[in-house]
Amino acid sequence: MREDGTEVIADTIEFPDFAKVDLLVARIVKADHVEGAEKLLQLTLDIGNGETRNVFSGIKAAYKPEDLEGRLTIMVANLAPRKMKFGMSEGMVLAAGPGGSEIYLLEPNDGAQPGMRVM
Repeated sequence: MREDGTEVIADTIEFPDFAKVDLLVARIVKADHVEGAEKLLQLTLDIGNGETRNVFSGIKAAYKPEDLEGRLTIMVANLAPRKMKFGMSEGMVLAAGPGGSEIYLLEPNDGAQPGMRVM
């Protein structure tokens, strides 16, 4: 972080490195509070072709579960599953902002459908 509070851009990568990240459109079909977790919500994501993924996301300060259900977002689909205290997280949803209540889930434009690749 710079002295003025703005973020520093990360080191340059080559295109083949970026191409390894599989970004997909996902629909949040279910969102729940996680008992015992201060920052996490548990999301069930529809990623197309009848497949769902379980993802824990630190967005609780910014979103109520009932406001997320049905919304589209972008997820990292090929992130290695991570065993957490509350269960297995099978990806990551993308968001912007400094954190706390200022977290903004990325949303694709109308017409995007679960399972579509982000390129």
